[in-house]
Amino acid sequence: MQIFGLDIGGSGIKGAPVDLDKGDLAQERHKVLTPHPATPESVADGVRQVVEHFGWTGPVGLTFPGVVTDGSTIRTAANVDKSWIDTDARALFGERLGGLPVTVVNDADAAGVAEMHFGAGRGRKGTVLLLTFGTGIGSALFIDGRLVPNTELGHLELNGHDAEKHASSKAKEDEDLTWEHWARRVQKYLAHVEMLFSPELFIIGGGVSRKAHKFLPHIQGIRAEIVPAQLQNNAGIVGAAMHAAETDIAG
Repeated sequence: MQIFGLDIGGSGIKGAPVDLDKGDLAQERHKVLTPHPATPESVADGVRQVVEHFGWTGPVGLTFPGVVTDGSTIRTAANVDKSWIDTDARALFGERLGGLPVTVVNDADAAGVAEMHFGAGRGRKGTVLLLTFGTGIGSALFIDGRLVPNTELGHLELNGHDAEKHASSKAKEDEDLTWEHWARRVQKYLAHVEMLFSPELFIIGGGVSRKAHKFLPHIQGIRAEIVPAQLQNNAGIVGAAMHAAETDIAG
């Protein structure tokens, strides 16, 4: 079965049809830049561009980079425009996509579900934390395979600020940090999260996951196992499609 998955991020909006039997993209993904300011209307236009690129007319699963409650209501908007807060995202995207059935889920939660089912977390019990490093830091917490939704651990305080301001991949780019220097920041963040949650496994996702060999060897002193996401930066797209398939909209 194929369902369309679409991942909204602070820098890009990307999507593709997903083969849910294989847990992989059925076609090469299409990406457009996230507009600035990233208002609901402008982001919805970007979503429509991605979906129309494929001529897709079926169910669409979308991720959002913030807390999503009741499957639709946006509660936080750290890396997009604040006007998203209290927006009925499901209604907005459904209208902009001409009435196509849609679902909306937190972006890191979607990536985590995909990794737990098809990737680095498959078959793992205990406490597992997926962390996505991108414009911000997303998190997905699993206890014996069950998701604790909307954890948003990128906003834990680190050095007096949101951790994502210090240790995201955007911070690495903005400050032109070497991989080793950035790894030390990630290490400090992981140590803080480990102190709070004592996970058996950290899965590192986001775009940097495909370059894990450049920074993971520099991270020391963490008791938990640390591995890169196997689905890499496609995990959110796959997870969005999975979420849609698990609801009534997919039939």
